[in-house]
Amino acid sequence: MNKRVASLVLLASFGFTHSALAFCGFYVAKGDAKIFNKASQVALVRDGDRTVMTMANDFKGDPKEFAVVVPVPTVLKKGQIHIAEKALLDHLDAYSAPRLVEYFDENPCRVHEERMSMRDAAMTAQVSAPSAKMQANRGVTIEARYTVGEYDILILSAKESKGLETWLRENDYRIPAGASSVLESYIRQNMKFFVAKVNIKEQTKLGFNYLRPIQVAYESPKFMLPIRLGTVNASGPQDLLIYALTRNGRVETTNYRTVKLPSDVEIPVYVKDRFPSFYRDMFASQVRKEEMSAVFLEYAWDMGWCDPCAADPLSPKELRNLGVFWLEGGQDISSRGMMPQGTNVFITRLHVRYDRGHFPEDLVFQMTGDKENFQARYVLRHPYAGSIDCGMSDTYRESVRARREKEAKTLASLTGWSLVEIRKTARLGDPAVTPASQSQDKPWWEKIWQ
Repeated sequence: MNKRVASLVLLASFGFTHSALAFCGFYVAKGDAKIFNKASQVALVRDGDRTVMTMANDFKGDPKEFAVVVPVPTVLKKGQIHIAEKALLDHLDAYSAPRLVEYFDENPCRVHEERMSMRDAAMTAQVSAPSAKMQANRGVTIEARYTVGEYDILILSAKESKGLETWLRENDYRIPAGASSVLESYIRQNMKFFVAKVNIKEQTKLGFNYLRPIQVAYESPKFMLPIRLGTVNASGPQDLLIYALTRNGRVETTNYRTVKLPSDVEIPVYVKDRFPSFYRDMFASQVRKEEMSAVFLEYAWDMGWCDPCAADPLSPKELRNLGVFWLEGGQDISSRGMMPQGTNVFITRLHVRYDRGHFPEDLVFQMTGDKENFQARYVLRHPYAGSIDCGMSDTYRESVRARREKEAKTLASLTGWSLVEIRKTARLGDPAVTPASQSQDKPWWEKIWQ
């Protein structure tokens, strides 16, 4: 039986068929990996020339049909290959996901009074910002062979792409048309090929009914992620989420633009019930705007804290299991003393939608010293729902009316949704912009004898 090779973001999706793969204030919702189709996830832990890569797949089908091929920069020893738990990537995803938050206006009377009392001090205040036996006729060498967990793994080298392609076909891996030129480019770079398939006997013995992520650790001056094999026979654009963990700061791509997503913008409160649709359409709109030629920054933060937290920061044990080798028992062994949980681990979340035509090169990264915090964050602001009895009612009602119109236009701009429909859904034609239970200003004469 031929082996299908599943697309693991960066992996060759050899023999992939239509049903083989499915990827499917305070914090109130998140735009995580589950809301995107054909989305795959990779965690990259990087320090110096050392990299630990965790590759998650969501293969749907008979495990006997599963295999992956990944270009790697060196021959990997068995100890450099590990099987991880999917929960690690799920936690990373939840922690760093774009999020929706909501706030509630305070009583405009109290806000007005506070502003008036602080006016004089504000005039003089100074604000400081905290700122993977040679077959001679094929030119393919099996450099190593391992069984790790539920996977049988080969590390191959090759002299030329046609020989490698033929070898894979002869060993029951179906290779799509067009793979040869991509394989050749990796061979010219002297890269090896990590090939993994499921060992059904081992999987049964271990008791797993799903495929766990594969981790590889290696040293190479190349900080890159090979994505082109995954585009050879893809049926359309794919979404890739990259979680990069470093000591020093944000990670960015050097051969494609890294663009921050729009953030900290206020949108209509009804989006609370439609956040997945909003985020998918907003992201698609940004991809179109950049002509599918950019990598988008969704999150960049020191893992010692978050604001707001969509999930707790990862524990030292979870970080070590992801490959953060400079942490030991919650202590940063490179530092002079004990450090708080997660300190000296900076996470960058990148999101790229790519296809063969728009991303002809693999992703190349660099680490920066930029530790400026960033999160894709979208704000719902509810009008004050109580009594307004200080003469600020008309002023406040007009400010809310103007704010809601601005939110509608922002939503239309971000998503491409119809402004007319947004206004209708947000009920901007209603004369009342605050809940009906809110009382109006009392007549002036009633205030005299209160």
